[in-house]
Parts: sequence; C-alpha cells; structure tokens
Amino acid sequence: MNSSMFPATHPPEHHHATTSSGHNHGSDMMMMAMTFHFSYENVPLLFSGLTINTPGEMAGAFVAVFFLAMFYEGLKIARECLLRKSQVSIRYNSMPVPGPNGTILMETHKTVGQQMLSFPHLLQTVLHIIQVVVSYFLMLIFMTYNGYLCIAVAAGAGMGYFFFSWKKAVVVDITEHCH
Repeated sequence: MNSSMFPATHPPEHHHATTSSGHNHGSDMMMMAMTFHFSYENVPLLFSGLTINTPGEMAGAFVAVFFLAMFYEGLKIARECLLRKSQVSIRYNSMPVPGPNGTILMETHKTVGQQMLSFPHLLQTVLHIIQVVVSYFLMLIFMTYNGYLCIAVAAGAGMGYFFFSWKKAVVVDITEHCH
C-alpha cells in the first residue's frame, strides 16, 4: 500500500480501501499513527470493536492498562515464588577445589529439579502461557503509540515492580519476554 494514499493524521481515521477502478469492496482499513500522540478519539485498543472515543473511556482504559501491567509484574514474581516452593529432587554434589597453600577444599553444589508430569509444573506452564499473552497484549497496547496508554503501561509496570519485587532475589531471567 502506498503511504501517500492516506494523509498522516492524529488520531487515526477510518479510510475505505478502493480498487484502481474506484469501487469500494466493503473492506474497512484503519490507519494507525506511527508517532506518539495524545488523543482520546478513535483510539483502537487490541480488538476491532474496542475503540476509545471519549475522555472517560480513555481514563477507564488507562486504569485497566495500568492494572494489567501491574498484574504482569505480579505474575512474574508469583511464578518465581511457586517455582521455589515446588522444587524437588534436591541433590548435593561435592567436588574438590584447589585452596590456598596447595590444600584441597570441598565445594558443595545444590541441584534442584522438577518432575515434568506434576501439578506444580503444569501450573507453571499455564501461568507462563498467561504471562506471555499478557506481555504481548501490553506490547500491542504500547504500539498504538498513544501517549496516555504508553504511560499507563510504564507506570503500571513500575508500580507492579515496586509492590511485588521488593523481596525478590537478584536473579536475571533470560527467558523473560518483552524486557
């Protein structure tokens, strides 16, 4: 599609796709702004039937997105806590390590595992799926480029981290999505 066909607008407007003969075949296209904007009219939110058109709707969407981002942060910490509680098969392995003055020290490592067909692992799997879906929803909301919704995502994630992560051990999760 040629970008010169549609003028850049803030907020996005509905445009009808037409063929070269000028006939409309009934397909609506919504062009989204590709720059940050602060608008509350005609703002699509995740689903085709969910469009923000009033300041009240934007305020409601802001609160909902804020709590969704908080929920995402809480879910990450909850999964971590559940994982720690459900660890099984603890083994201690000792191995010799060279010490000072040529002495040999024994270093002990704790190995933990989880059974694949267990309730805790199935629960972790379901929670992981929910976490991934919520993270992609938050990403798509941010990609509306609406300043109010972007602030809601960032503020909700920050508040969620503040409330849920203050006791968290310093661990880097390399499998985390969208961060």
